[in-house]
Amino acid sequence: MPASLSTLQGTLLAWGEEVRRDLPWRRTRDPWPVLVSELMLQQTQVARVAPRYRVFLERFSTPAACAASPVGEVVRAWSGLGYNRRAVHLHAVATAAVERFGGDLPATLAELRTLPGVGPYTARAVLAFAHEAEVGVLDTNAARVLARAVAGRRLAGAEAQALADAVVPAGEGWAWNQAVLDLGATVCTRRSPRCDRCPLPGVDACAWARAGHAGADPAEGSAGVGRRQSSFAGSERQGRGRLVDALRAGPVDAASLPGACGWPGEAARARQVAAALVTDGLAVQDEAGSLRLP
Repeated sequence: MPASLSTLQGTLLAWGEEVRRDLPWRRTRDPWPVLVSELMLQQTQVARVAPRYRVFLERFSTPAACAASPVGEVVRAWSGLGYNRRAVHLHAVATAAVERFGGDLPATLAELRTLPGVGPYTARAVLAFAHEAEVGVLDTNAARVLARAVAGRRLAGAEAQALADAVVPAGEGWAWNQAVLDLGATVCTRRSPRCDRCPLPGVDACAWARAGHAGADPAEGSAGVGRRQSSFAGSERQGRGRLVDALRAGPVDAASLPGACGWPGEAARARQVAAALVTDGLAVQDEAGSLRLP
């Protein structure tokens, strides 16, 4: 832990107040828009999410509005965001909210974790950003900050989440987590962290800086820190995305599947991707092998 946790907390909160990015999902405490933004932001850049977020919420402003629509319409509205299975999860969350919670999202960690596709990060994000709860929101950006600045070493397993929860200042769950996430996203980056722009070394509040950045980067291998993804070009993910985009325009017959995936002549590979989309709830297939959105 830093020599003075209170110094780190105060410095980071002041920095966050000064430089906080004005993002549309930060202007609400409504749990549904907060959840929508969190699912959209998973592995997708802010610049891509912001315009789609507004359009999506104009159509699906509540869990009830989302649940009342076919899942295929939610997938269509997800266009441009990638990782389309998140749209299926969001529709399932909306349905569960209507069926089990009277149309509202639950407000406890345990109940949020029962919702389809809602993991520990997303559940805590809803609590922190909608209810201003004193919980640590641990994504890959926050995990880097914790490992480097707070612990000064690699963090294993549940230790990272426990530390994230422990360092939240009393009454500052919303502001603290926004500041930590912004620091990790814009300054304490994975490659070439911009320590000259960070407020923490200047007040001796970064453990890694105090150690002279000696040894391996504490963030490498720490729990919660994302790993490098495999190449997208030519991957199954690329083929899936192309096929879902084609399905947004209408059904795709069996003979057209390879072309829709971008793999002319690779019928077996295209059939495999089509089967995976059906399994994931992103498509339905008729007896002739044609695919359409559900």
